[in-house]
Amino acid sequence: MRYWNQELWRLAGLVIVLGLAGWVIDAPGFGIALGLAIYLAIHLQRLRSLYRWLTRHPHDEPPAASGIWGELFDKLYKYQKAQRITQKRLRDTLKRIQDSSEAMSDSVVMLDRRGDLEWWNSAAERMLGLKASHDRGQHITNLVRDPRFIDYLNTRDYQEPLTLTSPIDERRVLQFQITLYGDDERLLMARDITRLHRLEQMRRDFVANVSHELRTPLTVLAGYLETYIDNADQLPSRMARGLQQMQSQTLRMQNLVNDLLLLSRLEIDQRTDDSVPVDVGDMLEAIRNDAESLSGGHHHLSVDIDDVGALMGNEKELHSAISNLTVNAVRYAGEGCHITLRWRQYGDNACIEVEDDGEGIDPVHIPRLTERFYRVDKGRSTSTGGTGLGLAIVKHVLLRHDAHLEIDSHPGQGACFRCVFPPERVTPAQSIPRIQEA
Repeated sequence: MRYWNQELWRLAGLVIVLGLAGWVIDAPGFGIALGLAIYLAIHLQRLRSLYRWLTRHPHDEPPAASGIWGELFDKLYKYQKAQRITQKRLRDTLKRIQDSSEAMSDSVVMLDRRGDLEWWNSAAERMLGLKASHDRGQHITNLVRDPRFIDYLNTRDYQEPLTLTSPIDERRVLQFQITLYGDDERLLMARDITRLHRLEQMRRDFVANVSHELRTPLTVLAGYLETYIDNADQLPSRMARGLQQMQSQTLRMQNLVNDLLLLSRLEIDQRTDDSVPVDVGDMLEAIRNDAESLSGGHHHLSVDIDDVGALMGNEKELHSAISNLTVNAVRYAGEGCHITLRWRQYGDNACIEVEDDGEGIDPVHIPRLTERFYRVDKGRSTSTGGTGLGLAIVKHVLLRHDAHLEIDSHPGQGACFRCVFPPERVTPAQSIPRIQEA
């Protein structure tokens, strides 16, 4: 501000002096005009120096000047110097980020808001076949053309990763994960999980093969035990109790083998291709009748059906999933509890709920309930005859039907297991085929 006031006083002094000189010769206007012209010429010269400095030698020291121009040159030079330091720091940071990304074994691809390729590391070239010479600026779907990846990119729901084969090597399995950042830009990461995929496939094959091989000897054992028990009066009395326990454990092993085989099949076939309209009301009534037989009158079971429509899916698999949830409620909710099977609208979706007012579950266990053989209370679960695979089967059945499982529970407040289905899985009830009576 001090230099600005000085400049105003300098202009006023020049105009007054030359105006008085012009008044002496009877031409005050000429003197004032001459003063303004001199002042303008000085500032044009300073402006020319500023322009030459910024365009030709911006990194050199600024031109020598005094007053407001000297202050302006000094501030511009300090600002440029600070900007150069900031830019260098940013370049160094960007280089470190790029170097660290280059050192990663996972692919890293930066996409703009339209999905066009901006930058990628060398791992992306090996896994995805990207070439810097001609792929920069291409849309990612021009290079990764799998329909599942295109749906994953467009749905913008990136909570779960996507597993696909590599677009350049079918023997390699990749796991894709997208993260949103900045101005709706996306960071795509791809991880090679070929080894894990093979190990998982070996595990599935091992479980399926062993379970299949165990089925025959267990059937033989069960048959002989049933024969011995039917003729128990011909055997020593002390063997009767042992036969009953052997039959109980054989039955438990048969149930375990059957659940393992079912789970293996569900894991291998991720989607169901035999969807038909399922009357959920009839299915829930059948499950309730079976659960009442298991309960033996120790629980109150009811069915609540809203006018939602029919559910498109595999009726056998859906029956198995909801039956597992209901049997769990009968086994673990506690005697005298009320269990409700419900089919209703749930926001824009539809859901089947199995709700009880029993003992409830500590929320700390909920994230792990769908793991194989995970038990909240191991002693009680063993005594009830459960295999520990029921909720894992439920999870995979729902995945095959584009659905998911939600669990709400607290100790002493009961539990609600909610199977949420997308709206495209629901059809009008009139679409269910009916057998006409004669």
